[in-house]
Parts: sequence; structure tokens; C-alpha cells
Amino acid sequence: MQILNRETTINFMSKRRIAFIGSMILLLVSIGSIATRGLNLGVDFTGGTLVEIGYQTAVEPATVRQVIQQAGFEDAMVQSYGTARDVLIRLAPQSDMSSSEISTKLLDALYKAYPDQVEMRRVEFVGPQIGDELTEDGGLAMLIALLCILVYVSLRFEKRFALGSVAALIHDVIITIGFFSLFQVEFDLSVLAAVLAVIGYSLNDTIVVFDRIRENFRRMRKAETIEVMNSAINQMLSRTIITSLTTLLVLTALFFLGGEIIHGFATALIVGIFVGTYSSIYIASAAVLMLGVSKQDLMPVEKEGAVVDDRP
Repeated sequence: MQILNRETTINFMSKRRIAFIGSMILLLVSIGSIATRGLNLGVDFTGGTLVEIGYQTAVEPATVRQVIQQAGFEDAMVQSYGTARDVLIRLAPQSDMSSSEISTKLLDALYKAYPDQVEMRRVEFVGPQIGDELTEDGGLAMLIALLCILVYVSLRFEKRFALGSVAALIHDVIITIGFFSLFQVEFDLSVLAAVLAVIGYSLNDTIVVFDRIRENFRRMRKAETIEVMNSAINQMLSRTIITSLTTLLVLTALFFLGGEIIHGFATALIVGIFVGTYSSIYIASAAVLMLGVSKQDLMPVEKEGAVVDDRP
């Protein structure tokens, strides 16, 4: 704790050009992957079949998945929920089979592998129209979130700080989504929720740094802008490290122990924590510096006649 409480003197802003080049490479790779490979969208977006199965005894999802794959459903998602006897199966749409044929073939395979042990509890069909609506609503929710953040930061700080924070958030979202596109990890509603959570996490870290920058501009009146920003980032470095490590410990536990149902959610947040912490230092602050912010922009405006009014 003594090491964390000791203020560092790292010159972060001297590396901002290198960081900018690295960020541009990551952004280009992410955008290129999204444009060429797209996202491996889950059933929530593409439509498909959802089947809820109950067993008389506990069953391993991996065993059920193997049975389903042998029946011809290679991309099936199998997860336990509630108890070890309850299984939820998600199937992508098949071009040569209708939804009823898919569910019938699936249930026949399960009845054959587990005679007198399988109970079909629920079958739902998510059509492509619903999937399109979810895609549009998810994208709209993200745009509204970014717009509200732009307005909030503009009112609290200054317009250049608002542009810097939104630039960092867009940077985080594109790279996080690009990771899912590049490695073709399934992108479903839980991952979309994680991306929105990344926006909140990154914004919180950025706001904390901006607060300290504003305080240092008023306290360090003779210092240069780069010196003020380096001082603010160093002062908040221990807080950032502790917060990030604590969050990553929880997310790592969810990633390895939470099961398949939460795997994508934890993956998106882990990527977002790393990218968000980096962007708070090298994207948000560097963007504000490039936009030419100075202490005059943040000093409180003195009202005319204030000195006269104070006289008896």
C-alpha cells in the first residue's frame, strides 16, 4: 500500500504519439475485421430456435452438446441454468429446414440418447424480423448513450473535454467489438450489455482524470498544460490500478467459473477494462491536449463589479 500511495512521476504525455499510432492500428484492424468478417451474431440477433429441456438427473452441458452436434447442429449453444438438470439449447436458423423440423430433429436425438429422461418444457422460435429489431434497438441505445455523455461532459467541464471523452468511448467500443469480430466470438445481447457497461466504466475513469486535471489547472497556475495533465494522471494512477485489478479479479472468476451463459459477457468486459483504462490516459487526455485546452478555459470567470460590490 505504501508503494501505491507514493505519487509517481511518469511522463505519460511524452508517449502520446506512439499511443496514437498504436490506437490507429487497432482501430483500422477492428474496422477492417468488422467490415470484412462481420460479427458472429447469436440467436438473439439472427433468429433461430430456443429449446428448454429438463432431465431427471444432473447432466453435463458438454455431453448434451456432443449429442446435438452428432445430430447435425454444429453451432448449437448449450448451457445449464437454474439447476444441473435444466438445460437451455439455442440453435441458429437452418436454410434447408423449418423451425418445427429443427425442433423435432433435436428432440428425437435427445430422446434417443437419453430414453425416458428428457422432458421438453419450452420451444420458442425467434424470427429474423425480431432479430433485426434487436439489432437496430441495440445500436440506437449505444448512440443515445454517447449523445447523452457528450451533453453531460460539455455541461460539467468544457466542450473540448466532451469531445475527448466521446473520442475515447468510440475508441473503446470499436476495439471491443473488433475483438469479437476478429476472433469470431459469439455476439449476443449479453455482450451488447457488456459493451454498454464498458462505456460507463470508461467514462467514469475519464471523468475522474478530468476532475483532477481541472483541479490542477487551478492549483498549478504557472505549470504548462502537459505538466498539469501528467501530474493529474500520476495522482490518479494508484486509484486506477486498484479499481481495474479489483474488477478484473471478479471478471476472471466469472470467465472461468460462470459457465457458457456468461462467458461472452465476461470476455467483453475484460477487453473493455484494458482498453478503457488505456484510453482514459492516452486517448481522452491526449485528445483534450491536441484540441488546445488551457488553464484559461477552466478558470472561474470573475463577475464584473464583484470588487466594487464587496466594498462597504
